[in-house]
Amino acid sequence: MARKIVVINGHPDPSGTRFAAALADAYVRGASEAGHMIRRIDVGALDFPMIHSKQDFEDTPPPAVIASAQTAIAWADHVVMIFPLWLGGAPAQLKAFLEQVFRYGFALRKDGGGLGGLLKGRSARMIVTMGMPAPVFRWVFDAAGLRALERGILWISGVSPIRHSILGDVEGKPARREAWLRAVGRLGAAAA
Repeated sequence: MARKIVVINGHPDPSGTRFAAALADAYVRGASEAGHMIRRIDVGALDFPMIHSKQDFEDTPPPAVIASAQTAIAWADHVVMIFPLWLGGAPAQLKAFLEQVFRYGFALRKDGGGLGGLLKGRSARMIVTMGMPAPVFRWVFDAAGLRALERGILWISGVSPIRHSILGDVEGKPARREAWLRAVGRLGAAAA
């Protein structure tokens, strides 16, 4: 059964030459070849302001590029987010993008009705790349930067299940990078 998937390349470099962009390409290619419907967002290519206050978050309408991203996420039943780990978490531009997109009225209820997020019925896959070995990120750092996004943004918005792939030592052997690209292409084909 064909799924509607939005792929978010969260690398802030707009050139498209980073490994995160190659992973997004591989996922999109695998999903497209399997007949899934795809929309893609390259965060590094977007121009939007940061949120500076509670009033900005709650009352200021989102800019057009953010409204377009919200439309893509609302359309999708599966969200894929690919990003490099920077200083233990998501790059600042990706975090600013998520703050703009996952607002009250779109992702979160504002009526005081508890944690019932507005994006129920969607699943997600987070693919995070890093220079350190993946086990070090998992066991020494408790994957805190990844968990913050999974729980503090996606889960609270109603997205479930949320799966992740942690790719460590990405500056290592080219053969390993090629294997990851093939594996991510298979994830795309499976819409996983």
